[in-house]
Amino acid sequence: MKSKRKYYGWSVVAASWLALFCLFGYRATFSILKVPMSADMGWSQAEVTLGYSFMMMFYALAAFGCGLILDKWGTKPVYFIGALLGAAGFYVTSYADSLQFYYASYGILAGIATGMLWVSSTISVRKWYVGKSYAKMFGIAFAGAPMSQVIMSLFVKESLAGAQGDAWRGAMQILGILTLICLIVAALLAKRNPEDYGMEAFGEAPQPAGAQPAKERVWGIREAFGTYPIWGAILTFLTSMLAEFLVWTQVVSYWHADLGMSLSKATNLYVAIGVVGIFTMPILGIIADKVVQVSRCESQGRKRMLIFGPWTGAVACVFLLLQTPASTVLGLLACFVFAVYWAVVPGGVVGYSGAIYGRATLGKIWGLATLIVMGIGPFIGPLIGGYLKDISGSYTYSIVFALGAFVVSGLFASSLPLSSEAVAASKTETSTV
Repeated sequence: MKSKRKYYGWSVVAASWLALFCLFGYRATFSILKVPMSADMGWSQAEVTLGYSFMMMFYALAAFGCGLILDKWGTKPVYFIGALLGAAGFYVTSYADSLQFYYASYGILAGIATGMLWVSSTISVRKWYVGKSYAKMFGIAFAGAPMSQVIMSLFVKESLAGAQGDAWRGAMQILGILTLICLIVAALLAKRNPEDYGMEAFGEAPQPAGAQPAKERVWGIREAFGTYPIWGAILTFLTSMLAEFLVWTQVVSYWHADLGMSLSKATNLYVAIGVVGIFTMPILGIIADKVVQVSRCESQGRKRMLIFGPWTGAVACVFLLLQTPASTVLGLLACFVFAVYWAVVPGGVVGYSGAIYGRATLGKIWGLATLIVMGIGPFIGPLIGGYLKDISGSYTYSIVFALGAFVVSGLFASSLPLSSEAVAASKTETSTV
């Protein structure tokens, strides 16, 4: 049983790795594909970026529904559906001949698929790994994201090198086929919750012989969202996502248009974030678990990491703003620091929420949280970036905006309580004074 449990746990991590690889394939390639798409179709940067914003809006809507499915049926059906829709998001978009077609195919199909992939991959790892075991294993799974940024970005760059006109269509078709294969494998590897196999999550305190495992609290949506911790996590994540997605969708264009780099060189610099991220994901996961071990409780350790994460994003933005056309050193430093941020915040908010609300109903709680965060942050962030570029002629103001959003995220992280009862208790004490 012990070896089988270990195999199941690693299967969940491997499936999440593949899901995150496909999910971030959309983000990694958009920043590159939007340039030839805009040139070929005669669309403005704001018009092209709006398609990505629509994708994130449907991403958010799908996340909540996916969270409800996860708590009851696990990730297997989610990955199968994601395989079909994720592949179609790329493949159908390759035939776009109008903005309306592009918005419908890329926005709806890709949006639903990616929303399902994010919630399922993060929650499935949290359901199998808790306490001091979580961050390292999620870091290994999340390494699929920077690996995608490296492989997918380089593939698209090489596909478009020296090509003219609609070469982006062929690249999208191949990406669609790759997405289909990876997610079918993920669905085959996926496992339900450990309790469904008579197993315990890794990192839980062992039960005395013959003792019945304690039942986790089952939270209602209204009950959970009546406490501050989930709203604090949402505000921390939302402001970071506002900045992060603005940077991801605009940074290649910033290097290319504002600093005069060739598109190839700018893409290579962008890929550096992924290269560093392959190593920072598991390493920062191990560090985060060490922080938990020396903290009073898991939620305190996760909070400490969440305070640290957004400030690294702000530092990376400062490096970008100080970068000059003649040097790429500060750009490389920015990539390194962004990779550190990336390894901390997305998984950290799930870890914090899981530490507060447990595993039993985390799917629906985090699904609704993702609906709020992804329906606002990644939708508005890229749109603001495109708008600021169109009215100013420069991407510099977009980076400044991202810097401010990261700072606000760090301040929200500082406000996170260590339990769901902390705020209620403080209110009670205040009322009796």
